[in-house]
Amino acid sequence: MEQLERLATTERNVPFDVQAERAALGSILLERDAIVAVSPWLMAEYFYLQKHVWMYEAMLACYNRRVPPDISTVADELRRRERLDLVGGIVYLSELTADVPTAVHVEYYGRIVERTAIFRRLIEAGGKITAIGYNEQDDIEVALDKAEAELFAVSQRRTTQDFVHISSVIDSYFEQVSELNERRGDVVGVSTGYYDMDKLTGGLQRSDLIILAARPSMGKTSFALSMAYHIGVRVHQTVAIFSLEMSREQLVQRLLAMHTGIDTQRLRTGNIDRDLHLVMEGMGVLSSAPIYIEDTPSLSIMEVRSRARRLRAQVGIDLVVVDYLQLMQARRSDNRVQEVGEISRGLKALARELDVPVLALSQLSRSVGGAHQPSSRC
Repeated sequence: MEQLERLATTERNVPFDVQAERAALGSILLERDAIVAVSPWLMAEYFYLQKHVWMYEAMLACYNRRVPPDISTVADELRRRERLDLVGGIVYLSELTADVPTAVHVEYYGRIVERTAIFRRLIEAGGKITAIGYNEQDDIEVALDKAEAELFAVSQRRTTQDFVHISSVIDSYFEQVSELNERRGDVVGVSTGYYDMDKLTGGLQRSDLIILAARPSMGKTSFALSMAYHIGVRVHQTVAIFSLEMSREQLVQRLLAMHTGIDTQRLRTGNIDRDLHLVMEGMGVLSSAPIYIEDTPSLSIMEVRSRARRLRAQVGIDLVVVDYLQLMQARRSDNRVQEVGEISRGLKALARELDVPVLALSQLSRSVGGAHQPSSRC
C-alpha cells in the first residue's frame, strides 16, 4: 500500500490530492454528522487511492444502516469486507482523525476530491474522444453523438456502476415513499394542467417516454401545446419543444391564442385591433415563460439528443415535447417500422439520460379506429 502511495505522488500528470482525501475521510470519522453533508454528492469513485475508495464505501454502508461512521464501526465494516488490513488497519484510521482538528471543513475537502476526480474523467473522456476521431468507419453523426455523450457525462458528474446492491436502492426508495406519503394527494410528477389526468397518473414522471398517438386532425398538437402552456406559463417549469411539423411562429401563434382566447384565424390575418391590448399582454407573459422551441425539420434522434443535452446544461429541462415522431430521421432502413422503433428507443434513452419526461406525438394511419370516428381540427 505504501508503494501505491509513492507511485501516486510521482504521477504528476494525474490530478489528485491525497491530503484532501485524508482530510475528508478524517472529518467523517471525527464528526457523525459530517457524512450527511457530503454523501449526496461525494461518490466513492471520486477518491484516487484505492484504500480511500474502500474506506468511504465502508462509511457509506454504515451511514445507510443508520450507524454513525466512527473509527470502531468503520473498522468493523472493513473487517467484515476483509479489507481492514489492506487499508492500514485501525492505526491508519486513527491517523486520519489526528490530521483534522475539526470536521467543519468537510465540504471544502470533499469538493477538492470531487474536482480532481472530474479532471481525471475529462482526461479519460479526451482519450475516448480521440479514439472516436480515429475510427473513420463511424457515421459522422454517430461519432459526434458518442463524443458529446462522453463530455456530457463528465459535465453532469455522473457515476457509472455495473451493479448496485438492493439495500441502497431500498433506502432511497423508502425516502421517496415517505415523501409521497407526506404529499398525499399532490401531483408528484410534472403537472399537465388536466386534473383528472394528473389524479390518474400523478403527472408526467421523470425518465418516462409518453407516446400521444392519434389519427391526423384529432388535436394532438393542441393537446400537447396546452400541457406545454400550463407547465411553462402556469407552473413556470422549463419546456423544450421540438416542432418538426410547424414553424416556431405557428407555435407561438397557437400559444398566444390559448392565453388570450382570441381565435387563431384572427391572429393569422392580423384582425386584432379591438384586442390589441390582450395580444400585447399575452406576448409579455409568453416572453417570460421558460419555453424553448426548436423548429428545424427532419431532425435525427441524435440531433434531438444533442440539442436537448445542451439546453439541459444551459438552463435545465423539466419536459421535452416532440411533434411528431414520424417526421424524425433515423438511419437508413428498408423497413419504416424498424426506423420508428429506433427513434422510439432513442427518445426513451433521452428520457433516461436527462431524467425528464419526454412527450412524443405519433401519427396513426387514418384507417386506424374505423371510418366513423368524428374529426376535429388539429
